[in-house]
Amino acid sequence: MSNPHTASRAEDIHPVDDKNILAHGHNVDEVEDNIIKPGGVGDMSPEDRATALKLALEVDPGIPVKSWRMVHFISMMIVVCACGTDAGFDGTVMGAVNSMKQWQSYFGLESASKSTGIIFGMYTIGQILAFFPTAYLPDRIGRKAMEEQSWTSQAKDFQMFIWGRLLTGLGCTFAASSAKSYMSEITPPDTRGRWMGLLNSFYYVGQLTASGIAVPLGRHASNWSWRAPLLLQAAPAAINVAFVLFLPESPRWLFANGKVDQARHVLAKLHSRNRDENSPIVTIQIGEFEENLSEGGADKRWWDFRALFKTRASRYRFGMCAIIAVWGALAGNSLISYFLPVLLLQAGITSPDRQRVLNFANSLTSMGGALTGTFLTDHVGRRPLLLFGSSSCMIGMALAAGLLSPAGEQSTVRANAGISFIFLFMICYSAGFTPLQGLYVAEVLPYENRAKGIALQTWLGALCNIINTFALPVALQKIKWKTYIIFSAWDAVGFVIIFLFAVETKRLSLEDLDHIFEAKSPKKASFELARAANKRVKQEKEAARLNGL
Repeated sequence: MSNPHTASRAEDIHPVDDKNILAHGHNVDEVEDNIIKPGGVGDMSPEDRATALKLALEVDPGIPVKSWRMVHFISMMIVVCACGTDAGFDGTVMGAVNSMKQWQSYFGLESASKSTGIIFGMYTIGQILAFFPTAYLPDRIGRKAMEEQSWTSQAKDFQMFIWGRLLTGLGCTFAASSAKSYMSEITPPDTRGRWMGLLNSFYYVGQLTASGIAVPLGRHASNWSWRAPLLLQAAPAAINVAFVLFLPESPRWLFANGKVDQARHVLAKLHSRNRDENSPIVTIQIGEFEENLSEGGADKRWWDFRALFKTRASRYRFGMCAIIAVWGALAGNSLISYFLPVLLLQAGITSPDRQRVLNFANSLTSMGGALTGTFLTDHVGRRPLLLFGSSSCMIGMALAAGLLSPAGEQSTVRANAGISFIFLFMICYSAGFTPLQGLYVAEVLPYENRAKGIALQTWLGALCNIINTFALPVALQKIKWKTYIIFSAWDAVGFVIIFLFAVETKRLSLEDLDHIFEAKSPKKASFELARAANKRVKQEKEAARLNGL
């Protein structure tokens, strides 16, 4: 496949004999003769690339685990993950603040009302307004340009509070979208799944912090009981502002903007044991960049979204993003994140203090589910997790509706069982959807469409959240427990769509996915590659066992 980079960057790429590249640091005879085709990475099949990547990692396994460089790399990832903390903090802190009588009294609100919906909805409007900045700026000025701001903690009146909510939504969305692109492009191919899962799982670090501090603060009569949690929400943004300028730029962005030497340097620094710019793991990735990135690509035209829908493959790719956006927002999770105190009240728990304690417990168990899902992404795969998440949400919502409905004999045991299923719902949702909301989207989108695709996917999720933030308060007032039934039915639709269309992306590089989506049946093609990858891994494990490794 021809590419503008091939001609213009021939001197920068420095073609080297393929066999010697992969044998760097090893005897040439130890490496198979046909690891890289004569035409380079572009002529390799996904199976060939997987084999080449495996051999490259044997030659150069990356940064030593017990080294200061690894400490530095983990510190970088924590700075990026702070962007995932923002959204979790916001959803939970508003749920906790919503249960405080001090806050309700200060603004003259009820915990489930149209005014409450407006406050929550202004965050969503901020997400929508962030659409064009998140589509344009990461491609224009780089992936690491992330920032956020909030002034809700200092609100003197209702108008100031809702404008602060809008700015918070704007900043959180810009930060989160940039972080997804950046982390997918900066992490090594063999550990990308775990890091991307961890990014979204940091949602629960923010949720846990927000719900935890709300418990003791909510017991005080002062208005600082609700102002202090909102003020603390600026902490993740402060971490970003303080350290983001010290992070290296995305190597894919550098390469696409003509900075080949810098891209090679960053890859060597972050993916090579000895910072070797001629390391095979670096050379393979540079070859993938050369094949797939274009100086005249759509990422250079901020207004051009046609590439997301131009071909059948690109439409299928964004369809995967739409699945994550729609069911990631409308599985019933927002019902619990924002309105858990209201749900607990409907279950018979009237103490605001106990509501906040249970809110904290929900954050803790949900984080456990997210970390479990993060661990499983590179083991069971992406598609099984999505199917597990959608089916669990469907069943959980149906059981909660039955237990919390007024039909039949009412009892404390029944109410507690309903609450338990609400908690179990969030554990399953967090395991199935949370790690993949960043990982799956970044994987299925090619580089040129990644920033715009993530921005459009985030915008679609924000549109879904308009339903959550404006319709849910009314639904909880009018139809109460029947709201769960609506979400259960919608989750059933999601399960069918995921089953019919979702592809598997485990163990494939970002560039390898082109082969899947260009196939006549992307789902079938992904199954074939997954079977081949699983067979290869089993053979490698068996060989290692026989050799006593």
